Amino acid sequence: MTTARPPAALAEPAEPVGRGWTASLALANGAIWVGWFGPLQVLLAAQAEDFAPGSGMSKETLLAWVTGAGAVVSLVANPLFGALSDRTTARRGRRTPWIVAGSAGGALSLLLLADAGGVWSMAAGWCLAQLTLNAAFAALTAAVPDRVPRARRGAVGGWLGAAQLLGVVGGTGLATAAGGTGAGYAACAVFTVAGVAPYVLGHTDLRLARADRPPWSWRGFLAGFRLSPRRHPDLAWAWLTRFLINLGNSLVLLYLLYYLRDGLHRSDPERGVLVLTAVNGLTLLATVVAGGVWSDRVGRRKPFVVWSGVLMALATAVLSGWQTWPGAVVAAAVLGVGFGVFTSVDFALMTDVLPTALDRGRDLGVINVANALPQVAAPALAAPVVTHLGGYRVLYLVAAAVGLGGSVLVGRIRGVE
Repeated sequence: MTTARPPAALAEPAEPVGRGWTASLALANGAIWVGWFGPLQVLLAAQAEDFAPGSGMSKETLLAWVTGAGAVVSLVANPLFGALSDRTTARRGRRTPWIVAGSAGGALSLLLLADAGGVWSMAAGWCLAQLTLNAAFAALTAAVPDRVPRARRGAVGGWLGAAQLLGVVGGTGLATAAGGTGAGYAACAVFTVAGVAPYVLGHTDLRLARADRPPWSWRGFLAGFRLSPRRHPDLAWAWLTRFLINLGNSLVLLYLLYYLRDGLHRSDPERGVLVLTAVNGLTLLATVVAGGVWSDRVGRRKPFVVWSGVLMALATAVLSGWQTWPGAVVAAAVLGVGFGVFTSVDFALMTDVLPTALDRGRDLGVINVANALPQVAAPALAAPVVTHLGGYRVLYLVAAAVGLGGSVLVGRIRGVE
């Protein structure tokens, strides 16, 4: 008796993807990050400074309010659009319609931000940009377990991690070099659409037949977003480890400017942040692809995630115990090495623990919440530690402990080598 083969869209991929597919997916991924980080690094801050005098808020408070509202939207949008793409039966495939609509909507949202005339239009524009860009990002991320065999996902995850870093740098550069807020938004909008186009136009997505889509019910759809440790323990442990390691990293970055100014008494803390960011970025870029390829070759994931987390915790502890400028440079370099390996191999690990092929987009969206939520949780945890519980020395010890806890818990994942 033979078992019916699952449809291609729901089957475990076996054929390796080509370099062109990986390159175009990485470019599209980086383009989405340009759309995010041109505003986050430069343009929103410039608008906050312009709109703050008439708003009754300081520019810092206004910026925090707008970016916080956008972060809340992203927490909901990523798993929501991932789930919707899982159920899409369009002729162009499950993921492509959302990539097209999300990137186009993101570009239009950036153009609306360029024309914002006040606080409310700025906030609405950024929330809309988060909504649409997350739709594209969720679908792009889900394309990896759809098309890439398990044994090759570390390398693909590495290229996506490198593209994200370059997207952050590229978005910042475009926003700065364009010569004004409106021009900066326009440049980021154009690049977002142009960067996604080669993947959409050059590669065919897998279609889901209507007969293979499960019956619809609101109750079942909403219940799917609950992460059940009992039903899917590996997915729950993987989510928790990613959340804790990202939270530790967020705690390190949050007050870096203040640490250099108030802890190390640097006369030029802004330049110091730029130097440390460059050092961190170079070492991350050097390891993000290599770590993923190495993990693929040896066929193991967990040891790489564990030791990259341990390395990051040690680097964070250096910031606490060796409070000098050379210590900060060493810590930034080591953090980049650890986070580069973690970025690529942890992504592959996440795709390995997905429970069902039918819900890949939704489940990856839920996992991606573990990337965004630390950005909301870090300020709430860091502020009282710095103010009342021992300052930066204690903050970085807490960050090291949190990250180390995440790396240790990787051992609880049973379904991966």
